[in-house]
Amino acid sequence: MKRKLANQELTAIGLGCMSLSQAYLPIPSEDEGEKLLHRAIDLGYQHFDTARLYGLGHNELLLSRVLKVRRDEMFLASKCGIEVEEGRRFIDCKPETIRRAVDKSLATLGVDHIDLYYLHRRDFDTPIEDSVGTLADLISEGKIGSIGLSEMSAETVRKAAAATKIAAVQTEYSLWTRNPELGVLEACKELDIAFIAFSPVARGALAKAVSDPTDLEAKDLRKNHPRFLPDNWPKNKELIDAFNTLASENGLTPAQLSIAWVLSRGDHVHAIPGTGSVEHLEENFETLDKSVSDDVLAKAGDLINHSTVAGHRYPEGMRKTIDTEEFPA
Repeated sequence: MKRKLANQELTAIGLGCMSLSQAYLPIPSEDEGEKLLHRAIDLGYQHFDTARLYGLGHNELLLSRVLKVRRDEMFLASKCGIEVEEGRRFIDCKPETIRRAVDKSLATLGVDHIDLYYLHRRDFDTPIEDSVGTLADLISEGKIGSIGLSEMSAETVRKAAAATKIAAVQTEYSLWTRNPELGVLEACKELDIAFIAFSPVARGALAKAVSDPTDLEAKDLRKNHPRFLPDNWPKNKELIDAFNTLASENGLTPAQLSIAWVLSRGDHVHAIPGTGSVEHLEENFETLDKSVSDDVLAKAGDLINHSTVAGHRYPEGMRKTIDTEEFPA
């Protein structure tokens, strides 16, 4: 299954690379991560998504080891806009910051061109037109190939698209995170923008990766996410168990049903599940060979959605950085 992204036809399932450097523990060794990336290319993955933020440069450096020998086989996406200084994390999409960031990424990745470059989050203190205007200049200079936006509202996407061509919008989207359906998904379709769904298997919840959140390592990202906390997990676990049964009854793994559902939301939709496991990497990609009926997809959507899941998708502090539309409390 090929779909349009930045004027190319790419396999609709790409690889979110963050798991190779941070957030979801345990993190594979660098050698294991490199082997996984090579296996991904061998399987047919083309779209590789990283960011300067991931591992504070570690993820881009890891990808550089593979890019040295297989650059022509990789559609490379990275991001700027979330800065970390002396332990303080903040958003900065000012033109001069964007320019410094892209030069750092190019140097770390060991390339002279990044195929798709995102603003990782909305900088509410800098007009979006100024930020994407700088990215448009970087296209003219040959440093990047196309422009992306991450976790931004339909209104912001439309403002940006009025200023310059936007190739992609990336937002969390899965059966249990439906925020893009409040406007972004449709805006992307109208504007001929690829929609890139990250966390399509609900941060592992819909991939049999979490049975009991209390067993997760202390620094695992999910330890502080509301849907995995004791007040919400029991209800969500009931939904997950029913979902796992639905998948099994139809010859699918839960991850495959999750990804198939996301890809069914429109022919402009791509999914970039992340993993540190070669087994899961292969399982996810096999979704492209599965036939899932509309009836099964509908049952999955009726079972797990914003109305049935318990808890917000992000902790309180992180919500302030998100521009994507929010459901009423």
